[in-house]
Amino acid sequence: MSVTYQDICQAHERIKPFIHRTPILTSRIINELVGAELYFKCENFQKGGAFKARGAFNAVHSLSQDQLTKGLVTHSSGNHAAALALACASRKAKATVVMPSNSPTPKKLAVAGYGATIVECEPTLAAREATANKILDETQGTFLHPYDNDQVIAGQGTAAKEMIEDGPAFDIVMCPVGGGGLLAGTAISVKELLPHAKVIAAEPLGADDAKRSFDAGHIIPQVQAKTIADGLLTSVGERNFAIMQDKVDEVLTVKEENIIKAMRLIWQHMKVVIEPSSAVPLACLLEHKLDLSGKKVGIILTGGNVDLEKLPW
Repeated sequence: MSVTYQDICQAHERIKPFIHRTPILTSRIINELVGAELYFKCENFQKGGAFKARGAFNAVHSLSQDQLTKGLVTHSSGNHAAALALACASRKAKATVVMPSNSPTPKKLAVAGYGATIVECEPTLAAREATANKILDETQGTFLHPYDNDQVIAGQGTAAKEMIEDGPAFDIVMCPVGGGGLLAGTAISVKELLPHAKVIAAEPLGADDAKRSFDAGHIIPQVQAKTIADGLLTSVGERNFAIMQDKVDEVLTVKEENIIKAMRLIWQHMKVVIEPSSAVPLACLLEHKLDLSGKKVGIILTGGNVDLEKLPW
């Protein structure tokens, strides 16, 4: 594996001036529903509204000035796009982002508002990659992968590092999995700081490539994903999958109706705005797929960039 816990510590020092140390919140009512002590790391309060700021700032501030001269290019459904735009603005670099045409409107507005150029494409990974490659050929810019990148993984691992430093001794740490950048970084931090704790990933049943890949022992690409959790539509990256195989204990899937139920519970009882992807770990716990009696569970709420005109209730 190319990313170590030391890389995460270095990333943390590098990005401290640019990110929020987000709080951990709890809910007695939700604890009673699942039968465990849950601690939510609120990355929905992060710069750009999601954990992605951590990886983007670490990656952009690891690049030389020459690498920034012709701008950075990425593809993203929204949160990484906004994070890259913010990070590039902090170094006065141009950011061009390929976004699927069906990306939520608030995410598109945020990316444009942070100063990035948006190029829309068909909502498939192949279209995203092809469009990004065309832009790279035209601009000779630097490509920053949204999750299959060592500096991005190291940056994302700082969220779990903070959660463990600020919270109790967790028995389980959970986060959603899409491309796997957050999961990979989380797993490295957890296994270094809390070797006894389990790392459990959660994903929608309608976008279950990580589960199928994890069980098969090799990457099975995502095809025809269908889920309200728009941040979890991508296939797992190669670097991320290697770390998953070594350090993740289990990948769980969850039904759409329980994602919506979990999202509503957090809005209603914790009074915070989260997007559907953030609700996926709690949704798994509502399905009672784990023995949680007496357990302390840390959950990363990944983001809060939701379209308020299209709430699922």
